[in-house]
Amino acid sequence: MSSGPDKVFRIMDDNNNRTLDFKEFMKGLNDYAVVMEKEEAEELFRRFDKDGNGTIDFDEFLLTLRPPMSRARKEVIMQAFRKLDKTGDGVITIEDLREVYNAKHHPKYQNGEWSEEQVFRKFLDNFDSPYDKDGLVAGGCSSLGIWSCTNTPLDSHSSWKTLGGDVKQIACETDFPHAFSITKPHSNLVTPEEFMNYYAGVSASIDTDVYFIVMMRTAWKL
Repeated sequence: MSSGPDKVFRIMDDNNNRTLDFKEFMKGLNDYAVVMEKEEAEELFRRFDKDGNGTIDFDEFLLTLRPPMSRARKEVIMQAFRKLDKTGDGVITIEDLREVYNAKHHPKYQNGEWSEEQVFRKFLDNFDSPYDKDGLVAGGCSSLGIWSCTNTPLDSHSSWKTLGGDVKQIACETDFPHAFSITKPHSNLVTPEEFMNYYAGVSASIDTDVYFIVMMRTAWKL
């Protein structure tokens, strides 16, 4: 089974400083049996190092590896974004989510572990990358639980997909998508870029536009 890009990055990041220098990059290539001359590796490193600062951060790593999305995929992603952005101000906030989804059906709200606001915060945190500016790492593959539309309570998870070998819940037929939980503080908003980047990762694991679009429309009730 292949490893997802986040797992590969962490394996290559020997000193755990959330960036790869050329030495770590070369060692990582060798570890994965990618053999090339030093000059070729230097050229490849420069392709990953988008800002030319001599190191590769996780966003640069992911951006280089992800295949481009079709126009149709980008459009359905933005349809989902616009559905959530109830205020139309270009970002998704807790206030937007309150208008669309009912957090009271979430198991951790029901058992008293989370408040309604914490449920929404956890959802927004999904759209951050595994490495955040504060250095904390995403907390593994754990479901955020059952969400529900305001008018249609949802009572089960229905489908699981694998993304690069790491199990993540990317879409459900009966509830809306979420992935692994994040345990760090967040700005409590999601920008179009963050939303698009998240689904670029999902898109990379789905071969056809038709399946991706059906998945998005079903998951977000578009």
